[in-house]
Amino acid sequence: MKMSNKLRLFKNLCFFGIAILVLQACGSTKTLVTTGKTSVVAKIDLINVVDDKVNVVLDPGAFARDTISFFIPKTVPGTYSDDNYGKYIEQFKAIDYKGGELKVDKLDDNTWRVINAKDLDRIDYWVNDTYDTETEVDEHVFSPAGTNILEGKNFMLNLHGFVGYFDGLEEIPYSLEIIAPNGLEPVTSLTKGIQDVNKPETDVFVAKRYFEVIDNPIMYSKPSTETFQVNDIAVTLSVYSPNGHFTATSLKAGMEKMMRAQKAFLGEINSTKHYTIILYLSNMDDNDATGFGALEHHTSTVVVMPEQISKERLEEAIFDTVAHEFFHIVTPLTIHSNEIQYFDFNDPKMSMHLWMYEGTTEYFANLFQIQQGLITEEDFYQRLMEKVERSKTFDDRMSFTVMSNNILEEPYKDNYANVYEKGALINMALDINLRELSGGKKGVLWLMKELSKKYGDSMPFEDDKLIDEIVAMTYPEIGKFFNDHVIGEIPIDYDKYWEKVGLLATEQEQSTGYFFDGEVPYIDVDPSNDNAIFVREGIQLNSFFNNLGAQGGDIIKSVDGKITNLVNIRLLIGQSINWDSDKEIVLVVQRGDEEITLTGKVGIPTLNVVKLVSVDGASDKQIELREAWLNG
Repeated sequence: MKMSNKLRLFKNLCFFGIAILVLQACGSTKTLVTTGKTSVVAKIDLINVVDDKVNVVLDPGAFARDTISFFIPKTVPGTYSDDNYGKYIEQFKAIDYKGGELKVDKLDDNTWRVINAKDLDRIDYWVNDTYDTETEVDEHVFSPAGTNILEGKNFMLNLHGFVGYFDGLEEIPYSLEIIAPNGLEPVTSLTKGIQDVNKPETDVFVAKRYFEVIDNPIMYSKPSTETFQVNDIAVTLSVYSPNGHFTATSLKAGMEKMMRAQKAFLGEINSTKHYTIILYLSNMDDNDATGFGALEHHTSTVVVMPEQISKERLEEAIFDTVAHEFFHIVTPLTIHSNEIQYFDFNDPKMSMHLWMYEGTTEYFANLFQIQQGLITEEDFYQRLMEKVERSKTFDDRMSFTVMSNNILEEPYKDNYANVYEKGALINMALDINLRELSGGKKGVLWLMKELSKKYGDSMPFEDDKLIDEIVAMTYPEIGKFFNDHVIGEIPIDYDKYWEKVGLLATEQEQSTGYFFDGEVPYIDVDPSNDNAIFVREGIQLNSFFNNLGAQGGDIIKSVDGKITNLVNIRLLIGQSINWDSDKEIVLVVQRGDEEITLTGKVGIPTLNVVKLVSVDGASDKQIELREAWLNG
């Protein structure tokens, strides 16, 4: 996804990043237009790759009308961006029953209209992958939602990039027939079809409708797969590591521990019997994936991370990322509106409930870790305060429901990443409210369980009625909270909630690095501007940058007379470990159209941070509410 709807890794500096996404959908069931065809057959050839492209052939059966439109998705669930996958389709042809070509009008990037459709036998086209272009264009596809064609080694089949749909045929079954090179095996949650004994080299997969096709990615690679049981859920972990740095076996233990804790947290909520984790590790070169994070599906997730990362950091990254994605089985994959149940891939209508789809999911991804003893209270509090700080970089008076409805448009899409910050904090405040009003018995997890009982993966709710239903299930005070802080534009007073649970936000000074605060860099690289090094915007800078007078967005042209480039800045970061506090430094920065020289001593870098601490003398009532909140 674009910068407005994903968190991006600082590729050349820290080799570590998280990006988390959410499902959306819209539309209504449409009338079929075939005459007796039981399914659309899609054939994908992964053996005869030509110029890094693969051939796809679709047989839709017979049509009863003269023209028919064929679509490749513009937008897919979970991305909140217009990615226009049709831009990667080439040599599109409509073939009649005699082998000739029918007239085709290309209406836009994603739509082809076939003339004389009664004579249509099949659609034939070639697909280019998205990973090759990520460093070339600004509006590129987010890697976990993208496609990879690496002949003989790896095929990342996010199927919305390969298989399209005909107008009116979205609700009929699909059959996928895929031929792949020897030694490459598929991993997916998609149901296997009946194997043709005369075509042992062909993998067959079936789907009940088009949504199920794009909801089940497939990765072909040399097998590195582990399966383990978490209660009644069979979890499959598949890893593609181009240089063999990691295997599914080496990552299994940490993943299993995390998912067992998640299942214990969820309790009886269970909407799947099988879950697939597809982990793609990138070389990070110009022709490989650079958008790190994940995209959720009903029974699987695609995770993209850098291969150069250490095992410890990789496990930390996929721990938080997969935790978030797995919790999507609660919402929106189980609890969702009509906009999601009937998603229109080329003219999507967005739901108003990102506060739940992403906010609840992100909140659970942190809450379960404290409740299951995976992190300390201090760790949990720090995560909350980091979200408070990051949420301040967005419009705090923007209605969350209005933002959700209009997330594909400005200025709302520039605030998308706030669903992971303020969205989680909305749920934190809602959780404390519910615990307080119910004497500690009810919280957001209780609420999600009740909604899961009422609805389900095939029974959507009415988008504009959900909040009223929640209020009816709970307390009038919850209605005021939603009206003020979710529908309305009143910022949440977090201090009020800290007080309820006997906590206090206090500012403290802590040491930091000159260019990094732990894993978080103060500088970044702009690959679209000749790899210019710049001071990051939207974050709190440390005393080193503040005392020099640097500002977010400053492009660092030189340091102590040396031109700044990737090689020099890496050397400088390494040297900074041994700097004396009295060292004088000269930075030349570009700020807009002006070149400015900044001078001063490097000092001892510090950062003022706000921490949550327990209040001395907290009342029994405050402590009891805190215990109910943290321990469930």
